[in-house]
Amino acid sequence: MRIEKVVANSSPLIVLFRSNQAELLPQMFKTIIVPQQVYKEIVVDGPLDEAKKMLPNAPWCSRVEVEISLKVAAWNLGEGEASVFSFACQKPEYRALVDDLAARRCARVLGIKTLGTGGLLILAKKRGLINSVKDRLERLQESGLYLSEPVISLLLSNAGE
Repeated sequence: MRIEKVVANSSPLIVLFRSNQAELLPQMFKTIIVPQQVYKEIVVDGPLDEAKKMLPNAPWCSRVEVEISLKVAAWNLGEGEASVFSFACQKPEYRALVDDLAARRCARVLGIKTLGTGGLLILAKKRGLINSVKDRLERLQESGLYLSEPVISLLLSNAGE
């Protein structure tokens, strides 16, 4: 099934903006939901960086109010992740764009499909939008995304690099 709709957490948005790769989002997905809680983490509470400056002007950003569901609240996640997962529980046609490993474990238990920023790059390559995942991963790392060597190796292997 082709991924057309995502609901984004703050970490992927921040590193994509910081690494000048946020343009991939509207090229890859028809709908990009940013819960109000995530928007607040980036634009109101976050440091003055590219994400804070550019997200408010991103025409593809669809902000929505999300009520945290009780089954998600029980996991004691941050507000952003809880809002992303609550939205994805209500609308399973959306893929949750999250990087945090603990949050992804929670998503698995809740039956929520996720996509990490590294996986997004693999998908972009498969769709012909980028030539090299390796170069793009390096840009993400330089922008603050931590990826272990085993994860990098797995991503590059899945990308055929």
